[in-house]
Amino acid sequence: MQTTKVKTTQDNRLCQGDILRDVFWLEHVNEEAGVIEVARIVFPLAIVLTQDCDLEQDHRFRNEPRSTQDKWLMSVLMAPLYNVEHVYQGEHLSQLDIRMETVPKSGNTGKFLRNNERPRYHYLEFDDGVPIVPSVIDFKHYFSATVTYLMRIKPAAYVCSVAPLFREDIAQRFASYLARVGLPELGASAVTRVE
Repeated sequence: MQTTKVKTTQDNRLCQGDILRDVFWLEHVNEEAGVIEVARIVFPLAIVLTQDCDLEQDHRFRNEPRSTQDKWLMSVLMAPLYNVEHVYQGEHLSQLDIRMETVPKSGNTGKFLRNNERPRYHYLEFDDGVPIVPSVIDFKHYFSATVTYLMRIKPAAYVCSVAPLFREDIAQRFASYLARVGLPELGASAVTRVE
């Protein structure tokens, strides 16, 4: 596995590949008898998946006078980064009382995960100077957040940005995972002869 290259100086806009800490996702809002309950999940680390060209246009159109706001983004796609050791044990969502499948660290299964040969997961390993342990993106757990929220927290929440070549690899793998086609399982009774 190659070490993921990053930069640690932040831009003045949101960028694809930005890794932010303590990003919350609004799970649900309930109102009952005038009492509003808000449930949110805070992800210790999350990466921006939205394409950088869209983020750049959003930034430009928000900060320069324009007659339209058609380049503004409604939301930004994000995905949490999980500690790989927790993924191996199937415990990366244990604080939400969710048990995941284990991914054995040794043998082919762990090797496939670390070599990014499992379509659902993307493994990241960082240089010693980056304060992130080896991590995994689970493409099934993507979420969205607003640009204004992320820009508000970015100055304090910014950890680093994945270098362009590495972020494009993540984007391609994410798009491929989302584009997969789930075919139904065909039993013996579903097979018909076509002539």
